[in-house]
Amino acid sequence: MARKSKPLPVTTPKRVVKVVEQGPTREERRAEKKLQGRFAPRLGWGGPFGGRAPVEDTGTVYTGPSTQAGGIYPFLLGSGLPPRGVPVGRDVLTGELVCIDPAGWVGKLTTNPGVWVMSQPGAGKSALVKRVCLVYAAYGHMVCIPGDVKGEYSTLVSELGGSVVRIGDGIGRLNPLDSGPLKGRVQALPAERQAALLDILNGRRLETLVALLSTKHGLGRSPNEIERSALDTAVQVASAAQASGSDPIVADVVQVLRAAPEELRRKLAADGERYQDLTRSVIAGLDNLIGGPLKGLFDGPTTTPLDINAPAVSVDISALRARGNDVVSAGMIATWAYTYSAIDSARSIGLMDRSLVLPMDEMWRALRSGPGLVDAMDAISRLNRTTNDVTIYVTHSLLDVEALPTETDRAKARGLMDRCDTWVIGASSEEELRRVTGKRSLTEQEVMMIGSWSSATSTGLDIAPTFDDGDGSLPLEDEGVRHPGRGKYLIKIGTRPGIAAALDLTATEQRLYHTDPNRRRVPRLSGGVS
Repeated sequence: MARKSKPLPVTTPKRVVKVVEQGPTREERRAEKKLQGRFAPRLGWGGPFGGRAPVEDTGTVYTGPSTQAGGIYPFLLGSGLPPRGVPVGRDVLTGELVCIDPAGWVGKLTTNPGVWVMSQPGAGKSALVKRVCLVYAAYGHMVCIPGDVKGEYSTLVSELGGSVVRIGDGIGRLNPLDSGPLKGRVQALPAERQAALLDILNGRRLETLVALLSTKHGLGRSPNEIERSALDTAVQVASAAQASGSDPIVADVVQVLRAAPEELRRKLAADGERYQDLTRSVIAGLDNLIGGPLKGLFDGPTTTPLDINAPAVSVDISALRARGNDVVSAGMIATWAYTYSAIDSARSIGLMDRSLVLPMDEMWRALRSGPGLVDAMDAISRLNRTTNDVTIYVTHSLLDVEALPTETDRAKARGLMDRCDTWVIGASSEEELRRVTGKRSLTEQEVMMIGSWSSATSTGLDIAPTFDDGDGSLPLEDEGVRHPGRGKYLIKIGTRPGIAAALDLTATEQRLYHTDPNRRRVPRLSGGVS
């Protein structure tokens, strides 16, 4: 009997799910094809006249003079400046932000923090300098104006919480022999240190008197070697005779010279009439400093001492302008010597370690004041790399340097320009730019650009609107006729291509920086216009 086979088990087949990746849609393929047709592949398009290259060219370097290379690619621009420091404005060609940072550029773009600013009057030199002062004050620098001739920095210094010292008729007095922050502190130092500081202090007092005597209200010339020797001894004797914590004044030095102490007569090797002949001129010069047109300025103790702990200091001598240029020159020499001597003394004993911003506005007036200020500027410019003091020389023309009386002084003044790696050139005439080219290489395009800023037919010439205030006159707005190049500067660093920037002031800056004359009043014309 046959075996009965068992039925096979019925299994349900498993479902196999196949995942199909979807490719690009029709619209995406069309967009990619269109993009490929717009840009050539690495070796070029294929097909007839496609320009396909079988081998990729590695490129060839060509060299040539700038005149020919500029014709091949005439769109050459200087690289932009680092966006750190003081924002000046927008680049007039590219629109990018332009900053100036003389202190931060040392060792990177420049070798010293000196800045030479030059342009025609009314082009906005002072506005740029004051913005540098304002921003650097926020960075911790001390803004220092040793002699503000026009009083234009007083408002800015006051707004910064600084100290404004005013010198003038009935306002304040300045002692050229003032010891500044060393007053009352020298006696507390060790004997060796005390003697060294007194020697330095008396040396600065002597140099200040020599500079003042060189003005027209002093001797009208620099004292000779015998007169300097007599002054040196007289200053030391007058200083030693003062009580602890007190400073001698000019009248004390005159009294010592007239008293003819044995120490002084022995040093000059003269007595009687011979001594009087040697000291007569210098005594008369010192008398002129504390009398006549200078009376009330240098004939007593300092009225308001300089506050070296303030964020900014300014010595306002605008009240001296009514006395004439010679008095202003003497005032500038005295205030410069007093201010910088006070700061240098504070640094020497550790009372101050901040860097300075020294805007030297109205430099033409300072240079014509005499050799005293030229020597002071020369000394400051040689040390500012060590102290990182930003010195800003502001002038109208390079001819201001040539106004000095001797070739020695002119050489020192030229050295100031050479030690400034950063130049800021505003609107200037073609003749002036030719003189600048002898100091800084300017391209033809840069000369044309700066010259266009000074052109009277420039599109930047604006006339402020008039309005009737109801009293029969038409006062113009503060600016009146606007200089065509106002607020436009070319920043040159060494031999690098210049960067042209346009400055725009905020409302607060317009209030603080205003240096133009007060608004003018135009009388109303009676009758109709014919």
